[in-house]
Amino acid sequence: MAVPTDSDHEVTVRLSAAGRPPVREGPSPERVVSVLFDTGIEEWRRGWRGSPEPGPTREAIVSASDTTRGAVGTTQVVPSRRLAYTMLDGSTDLDSVADAVSAHVVDVEGAAPSVVVDDVTPVLVDRGLDATGSFVAALGSLSDVAEVVVGCSYRLEAAADVRSLFDPTDVSDPVDHPVTGALDRLRRDDPTTFGYVRRHWAEARDGIERCTRNYPQSKQVHAALSDPATTPRTLGATLSGLVRLDVLDTWGETVGSTRYDLTAYDPDRMWAVGAALATSSEERDADDESATVGDD
Repeated sequence: MAVPTDSDHEVTVRLSAAGRPPVREGPSPERVVSVLFDTGIEEWRRGWRGSPEPGPTREAIVSASDTTRGAVGTTQVVPSRRLAYTMLDGSTDLDSVADAVSAHVVDVEGAAPSVVVDDVTPVLVDRGLDATGSFVAALGSLSDVAEVVVGCSYRLEAAADVRSLFDPTDVSDPVDHPVTGALDRLRRDDPTTFGYVRRHWAEARDGIERCTRNYPQSKQVHAALSDPATTPRTLGATLSGLVRLDVLDTWGETVGSTRYDLTAYDPDRMWAVGAALATSSEERDADDESATVGDD
């Protein structure tokens, strides 16, 4: 794949479980190379006019969407609209899509452009995890790029592949997922438990996924961790919060310590919780630290 590899860029993921990923949110770059898999060119261009921030002053588009019609494999320049676009067939291999993006990046004059992908989920569904992962890595390896923003619609049929492709901490605000409402309610109603979840969700996830028992106590989940930063008590508080977020459940047939029903564990919702928490602002984090009791 003929893409520059002089520098690597972090890939930012914009997540939506309810509609098109909000890839236009945030400061609008002056120059953009847009990659379209699920949107036609005209629909995409109209979307800039409806976004919260002004659209780019110059844009290059690589369209690999079946909704775009035109001469496949051609590049057109529209000087009056400060637009260049390359149309590819929806079945074009991802190496060729990355090559087209690279060519536009090289041709951009002035400030380094941002690369924006409308939605990578159709690619995951059609091309599979390995091919999509290689494509995203190729975009992240482009030199002379300001940032790489990848949209991701969090659909049931692709959720497992999304979890494999992206770490939850790759996701940036805003997150359009129902779990954000549940987190806001937990933060409002029980800030101490919310603080535990925010600080220890990743360790709780690891403990849950490594534990071989179906109905363990928190100390048994804790024992599955190799080098824990939590104690059984703080991990238990985190697990309690995850129950309230519908990530797992408790087993009711006990009169002793709480047992957790790991057969009800939802790894997709756990990933979404981590993604939503990764977007917490510094002000929120500071508030939560003060609300959380010590980890003794």
